[in-house]
Amino acid sequence: MRNFRDYDRTQRFLLPPDLSDWVADDDLAHFIVAAVERVDISAFHVSRTGSGKAQYHPRMMLALLIYCYASGIFSSRRIERATHRDVSVRFIAANSHPDHDTIAKFRRDNIRAFEVAFEQLLLLASEAGLLKVGTVSVDGTKIDANASKIKSIRYDRLQVLRAKLGEDIAALTAKAEAADLVPEDDGLSLPGEIVRRETLKAKLDAAEKRLEEAAARDHEGDDDPPAPEASRQTNLTDPDSAIMRKSARHEYRQAYNAQAAVDADGSMLVVASDVLNTTNDRAGLDGLLNQMTDGSRSPKTLLADAGYAGEEVVKALEKCGIDPLIAISRQQHERPYDFRPPPKQGKSPKAITAQWRLDMIDKLQTEPARKQYRKRKQTVEPVFGIIKSILGFTRFHLRGLENVKSEWTLTTLAYNCKRLSKMMA
Repeated sequence: MRNFRDYDRTQRFLLPPDLSDWVADDDLAHFIVAAVERVDISAFHVSRTGSGKAQYHPRMMLALLIYCYASGIFSSRRIERATHRDVSVRFIAANSHPDHDTIAKFRRDNIRAFEVAFEQLLLLASEAGLLKVGTVSVDGTKIDANASKIKSIRYDRLQVLRAKLGEDIAALTAKAEAADLVPEDDGLSLPGEIVRRETLKAKLDAAEKRLEEAAARDHEGDDDPPAPEASRQTNLTDPDSAIMRKSARHEYRQAYNAQAAVDADGSMLVVASDVLNTTNDRAGLDGLLNQMTDGSRSPKTLLADAGYAGEEVVKALEKCGIDPLIAISRQQHERPYDFRPPPKQGKSPKAITAQWRLDMIDKLQTEPARKQYRKRKQTVEPVFGIIKSILGFTRFHLRGLENVKSEWTLTTLAYNCKRLSKMMA
């Protein structure tokens, strides 16, 4: 005779249940709840009037977002659903269920709270002796924007479409006016067609203005700034994003360039983050440095690949008391059995003559510097791999550069929470 455990789905609880009993002691939820309590309430964007419906507590909302991002739940609708289905999320939300609009608004409005929480978590790591910023690795990674590249348009193509839309709108308007004079033809579909074309034309007008303003900024001070280049593009869905690719071997995507500085002395915590809408990694170094030198975690050594190489960069780092170890060129190491065809013979590489480049090459050839530089691939690149493959964050859900920066701060904060909770355990 089989021996089965009895089950009864109609059995009532004899005592009120405690949600924390259902969450394992080593669950990330406990760590995040405790960490968020360190965030000052003044950092949050909340209603100060005290009137109307009571708000969800901002610390609860912040903990909810961090835990969900650390668990691979990014959509506001999926987060709302998780407050019903996921026991740990339900515990963090204290058995409440914010709707997706409330979650989305909180995520848009609280970039300052994300930054403060980011700082407080690094302070916690320092107090625990787990974060000792002596050496940092910096790098960038391309992350898809919340926009399609087929919505990008060139300046020359934009001019053609605007002219065609103007003609079509005029023709449809004339047809609608004529239809009013014919009793048997009601012309019900015409106004909708006109509105759709007028909406698209308004978007193209705004895109043209953006491109022309950008061209004027590039030639600021000129008496007669030229028109934008024909190949210059903008995206109709997210104008701040750009078409870029990881390398010559990868496809072009509508994306942003997410930057991170990672502690290379063992913790692998992200100590600074930023987002660019250009492929030039060097442009993001100032933002990372400002974050690192603003607090008590200014590094002694900075490791970076050739994308950050520049004489001004080296001088700026040395001025801050930071020793730069930056690759001068992208080296392709030969493999003993290479599956790839041999590269085509092109022009000979340009001779390196700049003294700062020669000095950096000499420095990188010393054994201590080579040992240090090897940490770069072992620290910052695995962090990007974890964020993309383990957390599952491969595209932004917000639009606009400032909103995307906020979401990247939230994502790296979620990664740091997950990493630090494991280290402290």
